[in-house]
Amino acid sequence: MRRKKRRKRPKRQKIAEGEDDGIHFEPLVHLDKVEVKNNEEDEDVVFKIRAKMYRFAPETKEWKERGTGEVRFLKHKKTGKTRLIMRRDKTFKVCANHYLAPEYQLKANIGSEKSWVYTCTGDVSDGKPEVQTFAIRFGSKEKAQNFKEEFEKAQKENEKIHEKEGDKK
Repeated sequence: MRRKKRRKRPKRQKIAEGEDDGIHFEPLVHLDKVEVKNNEEDEDVVFKIRAKMYRFAPETKEWKERGTGEVRFLKHKKTGKTRLIMRRDKTFKVCANHYLAPEYQLKANIGSEKSWVYTCTGDVSDGKPEVQTFAIRFGSKEKAQNFKEEFEKAQKENEKIHEKEGDKK
């Protein structure tokens, strides 16, 4: 049996960098730049760290993953109050958004030195204020300890501001 010879395809010519291939497309629609606001313009980032957040679902009595991303403490320029906000990687959807109230208590998560559990009375990440129990896990024990120190520091600052507001009334 004879084998058929394959025909060689002509080699494609490579276009050197900076050369124009002669093809040009005009856009069908011209878009104007739109300024996107995320309601963080009046706040400064005081602390940020990467973490994974979970919330406790009381109806099923299990932990549900809320997202992985950067947890940030934002201090308002006018009021001085600090809040915690966390957005998911890639989608930037808010998974936690609440002020760090003095009554929130960070408790060590059973079986892990890299995570904390706390209950929040007014998380507004889903639109309306809700009571949520959060667990937040970090990459190392040192990062978890650093988060705790910053969390408690922000709580104390918020408590002082809250006391001053109470004195004015």
